[in-house]
Parts: sequence; structure tokens; C-alpha cells
Amino acid sequence: MALPISITDLVNQRVVESARIEYKSDWNPEPILRTICAFANDIDNWGGGYIIIGIEEKDGMPVFPIKGLEKKSIDRINKELLQKCNLIEPRYLPIVETADYEGKQIIVLWVPGGADRPYKCPTGFPTEKAVKAEKAYYIRKMTSTIRANQLEEKELFMLAGNQPYDDRPNLTANIEDLKSSLISEFLYEVNSDLHEASLKQPVSDTAVSMHLIGGPSELRKPLNVGLMFFNERPDHFFPYARIEVVDKPDPTGLGMTEKVFMGPLDRQLRDALSYIKNYIIKEKVTKIPGQAEAERFFNIPYEAVEESLSNAIYHKSYQIGEPITVTVTPEKMEITSLPGPDRTISNEDIVNRRLVSRRYRNRRIGDFLKELKLVEGRIAKIPNLHSVRDFAFLSYASEFQMIRKESLC
Repeated sequence: MALPISITDLVNQRVVESARIEYKSDWNPEPILRTICAFANDIDNWGGGYIIIGIEEKDGMPVFPIKGLEKKSIDRINKELLQKCNLIEPRYLPIVETADYEGKQIIVLWVPGGADRPYKCPTGFPTEKAVKAEKAYYIRKMTSTIRANQLEEKELFMLAGNQPYDDRPNLTANIEDLKSSLISEFLYEVNSDLHEASLKQPVSDTAVSMHLIGGPSELRKPLNVGLMFFNERPDHFFPYARIEVVDKPDPTGLGMTEKVFMGPLDRQLRDALSYIKNYIIKEKVTKIPGQAEAERFFNIPYEAVEESLSNAIYHKSYQIGEPITVTVTPEKMEITSLPGPDRTISNEDIVNRRLVSRRYRNRRIGDFLKELKLVEGRIAKIPNLHSVRDFAFLSYASEFQMIRKESLC
């Protein structure tokens, strides 16, 4: 089964964060099973992870040239993998893909966060002396797989009924609401090996490969994230899932213009950014006496807007029927995305760049945006905003607000 991501990008950590990738030089079932269990538990809602078998690792990075696997061992590894995964409680099977990379064979295990967490697996495999091995819960801490302590076990059980909203089946929709043309376009853009198959097979088969369908076998339904990216009108399922850009040149509202962007989330983001770049951002050119080069200034730095708006898409709660709003006045630009930053992040944390949120609000939305190169890796955005000259970045309980310190136009 092909993966909905470029193998080259995955191996080289161009899209997925290093904490979500583990390299194994060869098949070693005991630690691999623990890591499968840890990724499936997904205690921080990162979206699970990937295990790449056939590549050595040094300091968290792949070692080139890669070692690869012997072709005759591939079938044996797949059979053993199935046997070992049957030891996970409740049962969990990762998505397995055999790939050719640099002329050598590797196995990639895609381990999305499981719907039936918490999962536990044997601490060791049974021997003649120990017929039945003890089982334990495992989690990821940064780039390591560790056994959960008592407090972490309690946290896993608390999360058992709290599956991220974007990763839940939508009972009001049907699989046919996922549009094959949008899925194929996405797979082509991210250079996935699944693209060719998506042009020939039913949309349901492609959606299964991309983990876009959930629910019991008798009631299979598309996941919310699938409808957000692969349906022309996500707002039919998630009211006001759109971006509104309001330009208010006068406090009285005189001359105010409003532009609404709808459609798949990635299209909304691209279209809104294009509009802001072409119609909101203004440039001022100043000639300096005795100097050939003119100085160029912008009323709003585009990089700050790009990162703020992508962050708003990523972390918005789509259970709240309110749009993302961008309000532009002569003094400032405000970007509002409810319910705002995670409650574990304070205004003081943002000012001091201590942006360590315990878990993601939308683990699957983040994955798709990263694969499309529309957002960066873990907590990379707001610190970058602080480096943008002439801007301050503040946080409130219900909004992100970006304030321009001085008007240049």
C-alpha cells in the first residue's frame, strides 16, 4: 500500500518532524513493537509517526548511503510484523509500505494515532522460562520511546475518549463526499507514489490508503479532515469554516471592503494570502541622495502574515461556528482564530517565546499543511514572527493579534 507522502521527503525529514520518525537499520521486533505502541498512543496528538526499517540512524539523522534490506527478507519481516502486532492490546496494525530508495529496499511503517488508545504491548517476548510476558504502555518523549509512568498512564486513559476532532468520522457525510479530483491533485503535489493509483481506483480505496475513513465496518464514514481538504464546500459540514478579510481604512466603516474565502482549507489559505499580498500590503520606495539603491518598506511584512494565517488555520477549533477573520486598519492587522492559543500558553510565554504547547489541537490538519509546505514543523511560527522588524505579536484568550508599531504608508 502506497503512502500519501513522498518517501524522499520523509526519509530526509523535509515534512515530518524528527521526533515522529524512527530509523531502524534492520528488523528488530521488540523495540519496533514498543515504538508502534507509542506512536499509536499519540499522547501529545502529534499525529503518530513513521518507522523506517533499512536505514541506520546517527544523532537522529539517517546515515547515507543507506543500508537497505535484502529482498528475500521482506516477506519474512511482513509476516513477523503481523504476528507481533497481534500482541498489542487492543489490536493495532500500522500501514506498511515497501519502497525502493537509492536502489535499495526499505520498509516504512506509518503509525497514525489510534482511535482505541491507550495501547499496550509486551515488555519482552515470551521465553521458555517466561511463558507470558508482562505488558506495558509506551509513549514518545521527544525522539525516544519510553515506558509510561503511573501519571502518564492516567493521562492516556483520560485521552481515551478524546480523539482530536479532525480525526473523527463525520456521521453526516458519505464517502462519496470526498472528491477524487482533489485527492489526486494533492497526491500529485506532494509527489506521492499513491497518485497513479488514485487516478484508476475508486475514491474509497484511495481514502483508505490515506487514512481518511473511519468508523465500524458496517458504517464507514469520511473523517472530518478529509472533508476539510477534499470537499469543495467544507462549510456545509463545518459552519463558517472560512476566512474573512476585512479592510477598514476608516473607523466609521466608510470605504470598508470584505472578502470571503471558502473551499478546501489549503485553497482558502493560498487565496487569502494572495489577496492580502496583492491588495492589502503596500510598498513605499524612498530614494536616498547619493545612493544608487532605493530603500523599500512595506506596511505589513508578508512573512508575518503568512505564518500567522497558516497558524490560525492549523489551530482553529472547527467545532466552533465562527470564521477566521483578518481585520486590517491603518494602525494594525488582527487575525482572530477561536478559541485562541492552547490554555497552557500564556501571554507572557508568547512575549518571551516560550511556546511549548503540550499537544496539538488538530493533528491531521497539521500533517496535510506540512506536506503541502504551507506550514513549518513543530512550534516554528511565532518565534519567527518576533524576528520580523517593526512588529509585535500578542495573544488574547480568543484571538491572535498582530500590531504594527509604525505606519510606513
